[in-house]
Amino acid sequence: MARTREFDTEAAVSRAMELFWVRGYEATSVHDLTQCLGIGLGSLYAAFGGKDGLYRAALEHYRATFAAAALRSLEQGTGARSAIRALLVERIRIAVEHGGRGCLLVNAATERLPQDQPTRRTLQDVLSANQNALADLLRAAAERGELSTRHDPPTLAAFLVTFLNGLLVSAKITPDARALEPLVEVALTTLD
Repeated sequence: MARTREFDTEAAVSRAMELFWVRGYEATSVHDLTQCLGIGLGSLYAAFGGKDGLYRAALEHYRATFAAAALRSLEQGTGARSAIRALLVERIRIAVEHGGRGCLLVNAATERLPQDQPTRRTLQDVLSANQNALADLLRAAAERGELSTRHDPPTLAAFLVTFLNGLLVSAKITPDARALEPLVEVALTTLD
C-alpha cells in the first residue's frame, strides 16, 4: 500500500527554490535538499522524481510568483515610464538581497544552458511573456502619445528585457541597489 505524503509539497518547492536561487543547481546536492526540506530521500524522489524534477518545480514556482508579480506590476503604474521604472527598480531590489543572489531565471540561464533543454524552454516562455507584456504596454503608451514612436514596441520591449537580464547579472557582481538604479534612468531614455 502506498504511503501518504507527509509534507507540504508547495512549501517544499518554495524552500527548494530559495536554496537553488542562492546556491545554484550544481552546488545544491540532494543531501542539501533533503536537509533543507526536512524530508527523506525516498520522499524527495516520490514527490519530484529527483533533484532535476524539484529544480523544474522550483523554476515553475518562481515563474508563478516572482515573474508573475513583475508582469502584474506593469498593469499598476500610472504610466508606461513609471511602470517600467518601478519594475526595473523592484527587480534590482530583489536581485541584490542575500548578498546578491540575482534572479533565479537568469542564474538558470547562465548555469544550465545550452545543455539543459527543458530549462531553456521554461526561460524562453518567461522571456516571451515579459517581452509581450512590455510590448503591449509600450504600444498602448505610444498610441496615447505618452512615448516616442521612434522604436517599434516589440524591439524596445526586447531591449528592455535584455537590459534587465544584464542588470540582474550585474546585481550578483555589485549587490548595491544605489549603484545600479541610476542605470535604469539611462535605459528609460530609450522611451524618449
